[in-house]
Amino acid sequence: MAKKVKTIIKLQMPAGGATPAPPVGTVLGPQGINLQEFCKQFNDATKDMKGDIVPAEISIFEDRSFSFVLKTPPAAALLKKAAGIEKGAANPLTTKVGKVTAADIRAIAEKKLPDLNTTDLKAAEQIIRGTARNMGIEVEG
Repeated sequence: MAKKVKTIIKLQMPAGGATPAPPVGTVLGPQGINLQEFCKQFNDATKDMKGDIVPAEISIFEDRSFSFVLKTPPAAALLKKAAGIEKGAANPLTTKVGKVTAADIRAIAEKKLPDLNTTDLKAAEQIIRGTARNMGIEVEG
């Protein structure tokens, strides 16, 4: 018989950088799961993604065991990395903080496609372009 899910928690953490300290400890501690074990499994699963922020969807079962699914990094984080900027613009309508190429947009869209609500690459590119526009990043081409 399948285990009964108690709750599902979504967290975003640096790849390979989960520790029992906050935010992981404050979110998962009250659920009663083994924080050291979660951190070890998460860090092992993300060791090849160093430098990225990795969202995880953690299913906690009633017997206090857990499983998690890793998602692709947020589009904003991928855009910041491609543009070489620290953060997006405070007012994206008047301030432009960086530039990315159409090839960068396509690469990010291909990477994010499994987690987006579309299966069409063109639509995925439009979603990424919209995120870039809202961050004050210009798209060349």
